[in-house]
Amino acid sequence: MRKNLFVLTVILLLLLVGCSQQETLTKEADNNSNHIGENASDIVIPSKESILKEGYPTNENGQTYGPNMGDLNLSELREPDLMLAEDENGTNGYVKKEDLNGPQPKTPEEAVKLNEAKSREIPLYDVDGETVIGKFIVGG
Repeated sequence: MRKNLFVLTVILLLLLVGCSQQETLTKEADNNSNHIGENASDIVIPSKESILKEGYPTNENGQTYGPNMGDLNLSELREPDLMLAEDENGTNGYVKKEDLNGPQPKTPEEAVKLNEAKSREIPLYDVDGETVIGKFIVGG
């Protein structure tokens, strides 16, 4: 009877130690992930290496996201739908490509008028492309 109790105690201790180590590994993996920030708007940013290897990741809405890699002149990598940006307060997020490009002029007069505009605000989104977490100033 004592031997069975001892074996049961050892098994329970091993289970507790195993669960404790799994929790520690999970927290450690979270600390090494590509999350930026320490508030409710923590943002996922794919690394340039992963983008070069696997392409831009896609969010649950089917939008690609990440830092703009277009400056590398790689034909297979176009601009993502959501491009990494930082607002005036240092908050990292994503801007929609169409918002960043802004309205396209239809006439030369409209083009001149758009060039005269000093700056404009566009929404800064979380990786889902829906949740607004700030504003990004274009121009100025």
